[in-house]
Amino acid sequence: MSDLRSHADGRDRCGWCGDDPLYVDYHDTEWGVGATDDNEWFEKVCLEGFQSGLSWITILKRREGFRQAFANFDPVVVAEFTAADVERLVADARIIRHRGKITSTINNAARALELREEFGSLQQFFLQFVEPEEHRPTSLAEVPAQTDTSRLMAKELRSRGWTFVGPTTMYAMAQSMGLVNDHLVGCWRREHC
Repeated sequence: MSDLRSHADGRDRCGWCGDDPLYVDYHDTEWGVGATDDNEWFEKVCLEGFQSGLSWITILKRREGFRQAFANFDPVVVAEFTAADVERLVADARIIRHRGKITSTINNAARALELREEFGSLQQFFLQFVEPEEHRPTSLAEVPAQTDTSRLMAKELRSRGWTFVGPTTMYAMAQSMGLVNDHLVGCWRREHC
């Protein structure tokens, strides 16, 4: 896969999105765009955790199932999930049925509520981790897997009891939520993000 990919619509895109329409749409409309809704922030943290060890397209193809299974990632609802809910989710073929990631999501919902209480919103917490330096990658090789900022974010979350929030996972979340702009130079979305 090349670093920058030309598509039939005449636009150059980051090569990682390939030609899959779902992946291209995610690249064009969502990747690198922040959110203001706590459920969206919580969803991205959780889905990045579920993605660990898998491809992002695997998660995208199951996202609607995840949303249904986890009450649209409403942390108020998910924090109340019980052991019976864990068993229900482990059997749910619409999602990644990893018990550790499922219990992590429930744990992290309670932690998200604590952050919201302290900071007013999840967005207010995460905005303190905007990458301080502008990234201008011209190739995928120039895009880091983690940074000092993502390591700091992961450390802070883990100190608050969050799980499945390592520095690489948190860097992927930062990219997807616009805390850093890693669209390649030449990608049509770069200046929009």
